[in-house]
Amino acid sequence: MTAPFQIAALFVMPKGAYVGHPRIDAWPESRDARKYAGPWPIVAHPPCERFGRYAGPLLGQDDGCFEAALASVRKYGGVIEHPEGSHAWRIYGLRKPPRKGGWVPADDRGGWTCCVAQGNYGHRARKLTWLYVNRVVLPELRWDACVKRVPGADDPSLTIEQRRRLIKTGVCQRLSKNQRAATPIEFRNLLLSIAGSAMWVNA
Repeated sequence: MTAPFQIAALFVMPKGAYVGHPRIDAWPESRDARKYAGPWPIVAHPPCERFGRYAGPLLGQDDGCFEAALASVRKYGGVIEHPEGSHAWRIYGLRKPPRKGGWVPADDRGGWTCCVAQGNYGHRARKLTWLYVNRVVLPELRWDACVKRVPGADDPSLTIEQRRRLIKTGVCQRLSKNQRAATPIEFRNLLLSIAGSAMWVNA
């Protein structure tokens, strides 16, 4: 008899790329992914707002979401995705990955980490992302820098300052909040394949 699920997707958008897939046990906010108790390997997208540059005095105060994701990925295998520069790595004692790409050991618990551009996997912006994995097969990823051209940046009518400002804000700032946060299908499939490898690595 085929198991109903193969991978659990934690902290996902209620109408996002993971919901409705027949082999994914999706945990949007309404299910409280902090309570996940196995048995499937996981793909986790814990909230990132409290680990960014604008978190201020609320830095790290995410009600235990990242900590729960970290515990789950170490226990069941899988992958955590967070924005590049996330303070969660420092707060939870994880080694920061190099921007140039490549997997490096993240901790003394068997974890590995890397920096990869979601723009190489279908996102409309470059969107550098940090991954933390545990108990999986480490795949070779597309490590190139993924420089996204900014529409209008080569407009000859712009002043140098206007051009610099446009390049600085980049493609990402032209997208809606949901567009920025959305996981492209190709990137989702990559994360699922990483998490899926835990099923036979840990058999």
